[in-house]
Amino acid sequence: MSLAARRVRDSQVVMSAQMNPGDANPSGNVHGGTIMKMVDTAAGVCATRHCRQRVVTAWMDSMSFIHPVYVGDVVTVCASVNDVGNTSLEVGVKVVAENIRTGEQRHTSSAYLVFVSLDEDGRPAPVPPLIVETEEERRRQAHAKIRRESRRARQEAIKRHMDPGVGPEG
Repeated sequence: MSLAARRVRDSQVVMSAQMNPGDANPSGNVHGGTIMKMVDTAAGVCATRHCRQRVVTAWMDSMSFIHPVYVGDVVTVCASVNDVGNTSLEVGVKVVAENIRTGEQRHTSSAYLVFVSLDEDGRPAPVPPLIVETEEERRRQAHAKIRRESRRARQEAIKRHMDPGVGPEG
């Protein structure tokens, strides 16, 4: 595996799918879990493209649901590597729903996922460095570093307050 630095644009992913009645929840809107699966899939492809080896989802830092998605909408999921660590990387995902009859597009969701790169034996493996080229990429990288520190602080706080007889889920 080559650890040559890779540009953000070299691993970006855009996936689209039309939402059908089988994607609906009891309210008649598209089920959040359907959107989450699309987000995880696109982010996983993006992370794999960057690492060029197997990755696993380690963390979904946040997922917003800004607007509902309706049956019939075409959902487009855009994933980009925001930042990398030694064996992990953060991928940001934006979800846009389009009413294909009117052309109206709505930013419906955003998410940040962390993946761990794995070697052939399933152990964490080094991640190639990331080349950021634009102001937008630099901004996203800076925000990713803030989220990484926040995750670390949260996990340390949880560890300090865990009951030794209780599992990691509390």
